[in-house]
Amino acid sequence: MNILGIDIGGSAIKTAPVNSASGTLTAERLCIETPKPATPAATAAVVSQVIEHFRWTGPVGCGLPSVVRNGTACTAANIDPGWIGTDVNALFSTRTGLDFNVLNDADAAGLAEMRFGAGKGFSGTAIIVTAGTGLGTALFHKQTLFPNTELGHLQLHGKDAEQFASATIRTGLNLSYREWAKRFDDYLNLLETLFWPDLFIIGGEISHHHEDFFPYLHIKTEIKPAALGNDAGIIGAATAILL
Repeated sequence: MNILGIDIGGSAIKTAPVNSASGTLTAERLCIETPKPATPAATAAVVSQVIEHFRWTGPVGCGLPSVVRNGTACTAANIDPGWIGTDVNALFSTRTGLDFNVLNDADAAGLAEMRFGAGKGFSGTAIIVTAGTGLGTALFHKQTLFPNTELGHLQLHGKDAEQFASATIRTGLNLSYREWAKRFDDYLNLLETLFWPDLFIIGGEISHHHEDFFPYLHIKTEIKPAALGNDAGIIGAATAILL
């Protein structure tokens, strides 16, 4: 079964149809810049554009950088605050005429990694951390997701952890990977102290450069780079419909 997956991020909206059995993209990924400001109406217009591009008529899974409860956005850390209280499933369905299933974007990426990627077959406690515009997290135990953990907003050195250790902070402060690794190591140590996971999986664009900062991390937990790269959010959003 092919399902369209949409990954709405702070900087880009990425989408492609996904083979739900294999977790592979069945067409070239489409990437469109996230509108500024990323209001619900402006984002819905891009989603409609995506549907038209693929001439899609089937179900759609969508990841959104927000706590999502029963299809409704509860937070808006890196998107417009107008999302809070929005029934996202209803918004997108009304705009496109299609059935949508919306979930937290980090949860979507985590589902993909646990089913098809670096966490495939892993039965312990795993935390996926997506380091990008913010710090997204997904917590699993025995392949079961605990949704909407939002651990990037834990307090670290007097501020939200993502304001201290995200990939955006690295580029904004022009830090080397070694310098940034000290910050990221502090964050992982905080998660380790609170949750004692058996595995960290590091995703987001920065995972492609894991060899530049993994050697400078000093944690007890096993750590792996994400296997699915920027496709994880698309794949997880699509396949979450079947769960």
